[in-house]
Amino acid sequence: MSKLGNIGARLYRGEVGYDFIGKRKIWYGISILITITAIVGLAVRGLNMGIEFSGGAVFTAKSSMVASEAQHKAESAVGGHQAVVQKLGGSTLRIQISGLDTKQALPVQEKLAKNLNIPVKDVNTQLVGPSWGEEIKNKAWLGLGIFMVLVVLYLAIAFEWRMALAALIALIHDLTITVGVYALVGFEVTPGTVIGLLTILGYSLYDTVVVFDSLKEASKDLTKQNRFTYSEVANRSINSTLVRSINTTVVALLPVAGLLFVGGGVLGAGMLNDISLALFVGLAAGAYSSIFIATPLVADLKGREPQMKALAKRVKAKRAAAAAKEASQEDGQEDGPAPADTEDGAAVVGPRHQPDSRNRGRGRPSGKRR
Repeated sequence: MSKLGNIGARLYRGEVGYDFIGKRKIWYGISILITITAIVGLAVRGLNMGIEFSGGAVFTAKSSMVASEAQHKAESAVGGHQAVVQKLGGSTLRIQISGLDTKQALPVQEKLAKNLNIPVKDVNTQLVGPSWGEEIKNKAWLGLGIFMVLVVLYLAIAFEWRMALAALIALIHDLTITVGVYALVGFEVTPGTVIGLLTILGYSLYDTVVVFDSLKEASKDLTKQNRFTYSEVANRSINSTLVRSINTTVVALLPVAGLLFVGGGVLGAGMLNDISLALFVGLAAGAYSSIFIATPLVADLKGREPQMKALAKRVKAKRAAAAAKEASQEDGQEDGPAPADTEDGAAVVGPRHQPDSRNRGRGRPSGKRR
């Protein structure tokens, strides 16, 4: 931990760093490839909408039968419909079947009781209409739209419109990847999934705003100097907050990973998968986009300004002059005495000419003037 803290301190002071901005085309390419994969997965496989959105019936019954066997029994009872079976506790099965109406539910209940070898009265049936899920979906879209508008307005006022645009692109990037992973994995989309998607928006913005705030402070009066370009300052802002972003992301991912892999995978609590997968993928994508997407986009947009182009030219010219000066100094040291500095800092090659008054008294034992 002490080594990590030392690395973080050195990154913050600018003593070491990684050129995130310089390699931004690589990050853009990786993001485009992942996004295209997510979109293709979404278009080909589609989302596995839960019963809350598609409508159907939910059967609960006490049985010691394992979930995989119960799923086979349920699908044979319903004939043609896919059944989703979850084990609740030690002896309760939750069987949900989409697309069933009131007339179809009763015969399925009887067949299901027969296949599970339990009385019909022990099988509880609950019908879910698609209208409730449609209402949730519409409200989720409305909430997402309002959230996006408020975020863009806030970032445009607190920072600038370029940062607001970059943050919006990063958010769309994170949502697209998360939804695409849901389609590829085949997890069921439930109201818990919607809650998870809306929750990751705040986490995704957190690291982005931290980097933007550091960049805003570091770029004050940037055009009044000739040492650094805007891209270099943006790169230093990423490096100075890098360890903080990693720490907060890892701390947030650990409990979510526990829900996803231990709760949902090992213990078989399938309902935890709905929200934990969205949180896990969204948190990871949000940390990635804040470092590799949002800030490089700001640097690209800002670098197109005439002031920043002029600054980049001045910095380049100053560094070229400094390199030429250093080369001339090295040549002077090889050919003769070291160069002397004039009042304005320019190097003068050749021997120094001392005033005559300084040569008086030389050759005398005391060196004093008479």
